[in-house]
Amino acid sequence: MVAKEIEAKKDANKKTQCTEPSVVRRYSPAVDIFEEPDAMVLVADVPGATPDGVDIQFERGNLTIEAAVRPRREDARTRYLLREYGVGNYRRTFEVNEQVDVSKITAKLENGVLTITMPKAEAVRPKKIAVKGM
Repeated sequence: MVAKEIEAKKDANKKTQCTEPSVVRRYSPAVDIFEEPDAMVLVADVPGATPDGVDIQFERGNLTIEAAVRPRREDARTRYLLREYGVGNYRRTFEVNEQVDVSKITAKLENGVLTITMPKAEAVRPKKIAVKGM
């Protein structure tokens, strides 16, 4: 596995639960990580996030995703009859090993799904070796 989650396993059951009871809630987005021949791909659900609200940082081998989400209604006068949808920001950090070419990491956000593509370094990509006849 190229990307290793560094958050403690104790958070595994809290992936969709609010982790901070403060005014601005923080959620740990659910993710899928899979391997393709030339890259590792991380797909994270960040509903409500917009591209300008997403911040992805890579520092000292850690890839951190942060996504700010604005409330659907900010009018303080709104009188909710039922309010089940929790609004908050997303944050999660992953350890990325040296098999990824960090300089070529790309990200896109579409319909609340953030996709981060981490190309493998040239040295670890699979290579086909041609066999010559004598």
